[in-house]
Amino acid sequence: MTTSLFGEETLPPLKNGKAPQTFEEMWADFDPRKEALEVEVLKDWEEDGVALKVLRYRIGIFKGKKATMAAVYGYPKGGSNLPGLVQAHGGGQYADYKACLTNAKRGYATISIAWAGRISAPGYTVNPEIVKLFWDGKTDDPEYKLTTDWGALDGYHAPFRFPRKRLPDGVQPEWVLDPVESPRNSLWFLWTLGARRALTFLERQPEIDKDRLGIYGHSMGGEITIITAAADRRVKAAAPSCGGVKGARAPDNKLKTAASAHPHISCPVIFLNPSNDFHGLIEDLQIAVKMIKSRNWRITSSPHRNHQDTAEYEVATQLWFDQLLKQSFKWPEMPKTQLNLKTDNGIPSFSVTPDASKQILSVDIFYTQHGHLYNVNRFWHYAKAKKAGNTWTADIPIMSTDKNLWVYANVLYPLEKPVTGAGYYYATYTTDRFNLSSVMSMVTPTQLKKAEVKATAKPSLVIETFEGDWEKEWFTYKPQDWARRTHKLYDEQWKAPPGARLAIEICSEQSNKMVIGIDQYAAEIQLKENSNWQHIVLSPEDFHDAAGKVMPDWNGLKELRLGAQETLKVKVNGKNKTLKLGADWQGEAPQFRNLRWIKDSKDG
Repeated sequence: MTTSLFGEETLPPLKNGKAPQTFEEMWADFDPRKEALEVEVLKDWEEDGVALKVLRYRIGIFKGKKATMAAVYGYPKGGSNLPGLVQAHGGGQYADYKACLTNAKRGYATISIAWAGRISAPGYTVNPEIVKLFWDGKTDDPEYKLTTDWGALDGYHAPFRFPRKRLPDGVQPEWVLDPVESPRNSLWFLWTLGARRALTFLERQPEIDKDRLGIYGHSMGGEITIITAAADRRVKAAAPSCGGVKGARAPDNKLKTAASAHPHISCPVIFLNPSNDFHGLIEDLQIAVKMIKSRNWRITSSPHRNHQDTAEYEVATQLWFDQLLKQSFKWPEMPKTQLNLKTDNGIPSFSVTPDASKQILSVDIFYTQHGHLYNVNRFWHYAKAKKAGNTWTADIPIMSTDKNLWVYANVLYPLEKPVTGAGYYYATYTTDRFNLSSVMSMVTPTQLKKAEVKATAKPSLVIETFEGDWEKEWFTYKPQDWARRTHKLYDEQWKAPPGARLAIEICSEQSNKMVIGIDQYAAEIQLKENSNWQHIVLSPEDFHDAAGKVMPDWNGLKELRLGAQETLKVKVNGKNKTLKLGADWQGEAPQFRNLRWIKDSKDG
């Protein structure tokens, strides 16, 4: 074993120069408890009865240099026998004190690790510019602060410390651990090392019960969550959001994605995975839950959304830990579903039998024929279900038997009392309900045709009536605002016919400006102050981007937005250009009706 000024190397050199070939081999030589933590407190304070600290702990010694992780740690002052949580931020995000603060108010101790070096805490903010000051050792700069130090390695991200390239002979550059192609050179490996040492930090704190530890994280933090849960049996519960399912359809033999970790996960896991997420693909999720060893898992998937969510979905993290680490909550069992392709009328039907041990607020069924290639802009049809006994059933009319069909259900339950937490991007939320999703049924065109399914849905000029459950096919990240958006125009059912114009009727209590946006374009509308319906008719040339460029036509539309204001952005000659449209809304929310395509003036 090699030693240096800082001590013995944390990881031994490769045996005979051969890289690990399995997940077990990759972690065989690492003992997360072996080395001293050497904790240094950089700042400490109290807020609302919560003790908070910015600190650093030793990750290990790599290639003769010490690596240390910066983090924010918080717990309820005076607390004892507390469950402990590791929180891993996403790419571009920060370790944030709000996660520690809100969790502490619910009876948890939390360490939010700054694996990329960025920190957000009162009086101790480390942004990417300050990370660079740290790299350059500019201690005389008034903005300089200590942060994560990966020593001889480059474990940073957004930005990386060194150029990401390989040498011509195929050997990795000097800032990685092994001199040959190796999974130990993966950044996921380094970040998981840091997370496992965070678990060691937690179990050594006097206020924590070392047998009740969990981990959660968003996006890239979701990947770290899954790999850590697979590698470390001290994790008793895990909650990845928008991550942790990567590569499930095509596991990476080089052990560089979460897919290699899935078969090693034995702890309970809840996957928070919006249906249109670009990073945690919902189709991968269906494979991941089959790959993990644990049979105690849940899913919550909001329709239409990408990489963000609303409170009734985000709260799943807190409730999962409440059940597994505090025994103060009990999750319903997963909904049982059945997709029936063989029906008398040729229209598929989907049945959902949820766990009725708790009151059920709603059962919503969503389906799409936008498969693997559509991703963030998929449109999910809402199928209104009828209840018989404890089973909800809905018809699933489709446009084509030449496309995949994906169907799943959401079951909404009330909470006995509201829960407050810090969401994916640390905004504080409070909710009195939570969502549980089913596994998604996925069938191919071959299966549809074999079952003699009929394509009965027809193209429609009417895009939205704004009646009944219309909002189920629209979405928002800010429910308190009336603005809504939809991917309906991306669906063949509502494709614009040649020469069409877009029409809508709007009623505004007061005089207001309003914005209708389509993809990177938008049109600003002046609404009159009266109670009458105002008829708006728009052509492509009424929509402009931030640089003033006119929308050429209605082809390839993806997202339609209705709102009071928005800011368009576009890059022109390498420079960002922005355009603000609309204004603060005055009075009650507007009313809408008859969003449709019209072919000529007679249709208006």
